[in-house]
Amino acid sequence: MKVCNAARRKVPVEQMNGLLLTGGPDIAAECLNQPVPDPSVIEKDVHPDRDRWELNAIKQGIERGLPIFAICKGLQTLNVALGGTLHLDIRGHNLPDQKTQDVQPLRSDRKTRHRFEKVNSSHHQAIDQLGAGLEVESWCATDDIVEQVKLRDYPFALAVQYHPERGRIYDELFDDFMSRVANSLKR
Repeated sequence: MKVCNAARRKVPVEQMNGLLLTGGPDIAAECLNQPVPDPSVIEKDVHPDRDRWELNAIKQGIERGLPIFAICKGLQTLNVALGGTLHLDIRGHNLPDQKTQDVQPLRSDRKTRHRFEKVNSSHHQAIDQLGAGLEVESWCATDDIVEQVKLRDYPFALAVQYHPERGRIYDELFDDFMSRVANSLKR
């Protein structure tokens, strides 16, 4: 299995067997499905080329049925690719403890496959209106901010607002994604 980084070189979607969307700066305003009344809430170091590539890769990946795992900005990008909108600036979700410790309490739908009692969610943007086909699996117990979604009636598209790369308790998410990618190689 070969892992390619689209930030370093052009990766044709037709050569991919899975799509991992990582965190990063805010989505550029011109790529959003909503007006931005206060442009100062969008970070200054946006990457519109990355955003356009990811939005296109999501659409093509879904058409091909690729496994998709999206983290933080990746969740936001998946939501936007499917026509959803974002809360452009939320307070209280970017505190230092939230970056490195699992302190954000979650509630989860009873059908949620991957459940965590608390997560390390650190961000200032989040899902507002869900994109087409997405369903909420987990949300913050204190303010209802969406923390985990999946694409309904799709083999595997999971998106999380938190950062599973920052803790071993989340290994099952990566294991699940990688097993789906490995299975797609066998087809």
